[in-house]
Amino acid sequence: MRAEIDILKKASATHRASIAALRRQVSALEKELRRAAKGSARRAPADESGEAGESGPKRRFSATRLAAHRSKLGLSAASYGKLVGVSGQTIYHWEQGKARPRAAQLEKLAAVRELGRHEVAERLEAA
Repeated sequence: MRAEIDILKKASATHRASIAALRRQVSALEKELRRAAKGSARRAPADESGEAGESGPKRRFSATRLAAHRSKLGLSAASYGKLVGVSGQTIYHWEQGKARPRAAQLEKLAAVRELGRHEVAERLEAA
């Protein structure tokens, strides 16, 4: 009787080890699948924008650079927001890193970055 129980124990341990190995393999494959899905989701919008909007390069955003540019121009967040077409609170959130501008807003920010102090003053007076 003990001999058969020992055989069953060894078989059970072998099966448990193989089950554990299969679980680790499934977990690794699921993780790889999530990475691949995330990577393809990031590439898909870039492909669409490349086909539809050939207007310019992909824009990057830096909260510290936005704050530095605003202070260089000597503008309040509300005034800078008028130039971009958003509220002053939105500018604060962008600078604090609490929010990020959308693609259209990035284009407006890029346009404002190309302006000098005099052009900015003229646009604010006109608005």
